[in-house]
Amino acid sequence: MARTRFRSDRGLTLRMGGVGLGLVLLYVLFGAFLISATNSVALAAIIVIGMSWGQWYFSDSLALKSMGAHVVTPEQAPELHAMIDRLVALADMPKPRVAVAVTDMPNAFATGRSPKHSAVCVTTGIMQRLDADELEGVLAHELAHVANRDVSIMTVASSLGLLAGFLTRWGMWFGGGNRDKSGPAMIVVILVSLVVTAISFLLTRALSRYRELSADRSGSYLTGRPSKLASALVKISGDMGRIPTSDLREAQPMNAFFIAPAVKGETAAVLMSTHPPLQARLDQLARIGADLTERR
Repeated sequence: MARTRFRSDRGLTLRMGGVGLGLVLLYVLFGAFLISATNSVALAAIIVIGMSWGQWYFSDSLALKSMGAHVVTPEQAPELHAMIDRLVALADMPKPRVAVAVTDMPNAFATGRSPKHSAVCVTTGIMQRLDADELEGVLAHELAHVANRDVSIMTVASSLGLLAGFLTRWGMWFGGGNRDKSGPAMIVVILVSLVVTAISFLLTRALSRYRELSADRSGSYLTGRPSKLASALVKISGDMGRIPTSDLREAQPMNAFFIAPAVKGETAAVLMSTHPPLQARLDQLARIGADLTERR
């Protein structure tokens, strides 16, 4: 965790370390498969290292572009910048870039490879629905993700499945001219792609639910107003059902980064969600509120 006034979370640190180790092992295994498929150590290394480094280094720009978000200046969004200025001063952390996505879907996310190279994005939908205190609670939650550095781990974990899907399909076409590219060989390619994607999915889920609870805790203790974040989560989740299904489906690749998943109803997507149940988050925030009241 970066040196900030956000509360440290040993549980999150241990989970991040475990997921990071799992990703290293998975990348090694995936690279070994590519070496076999391409018959070239150099090419396999370039593909795996180059693309994974690119995903990590450009993670903030890629995430913002995927949402059609634009970085805004203090002149363009003075109230939003003022909130973030207050929070980063309170947390004693670098100020991230501030972005806005023009969509009615109420949501927010943080992205970036480090606290000094990060961005916090909110949608126009969430700014229209939340009052200032509720929005501050959401922003504190997102800044906690940046300070905890869990955004970087999630970026690498979620991108590995995409990397596997593309590279296991095309890897055999590079430097493998003497190989059979049909029948059994292609079946192996598909199976490896599915296995790598599945393991990447499990590694992501091993961290994603806990990190949301951790960010709720850290952000609430920083602002001292967990009830405002609870109110924001209720509004966001309640209004998600009013968003057109096509818009939610388009945004779902970003679910692992959103403060609330872009889904509606108790569907299979909710059961396999990247987030803990809303009630679990509200119960935790209520306990934090009671703890803060007792201390006062």
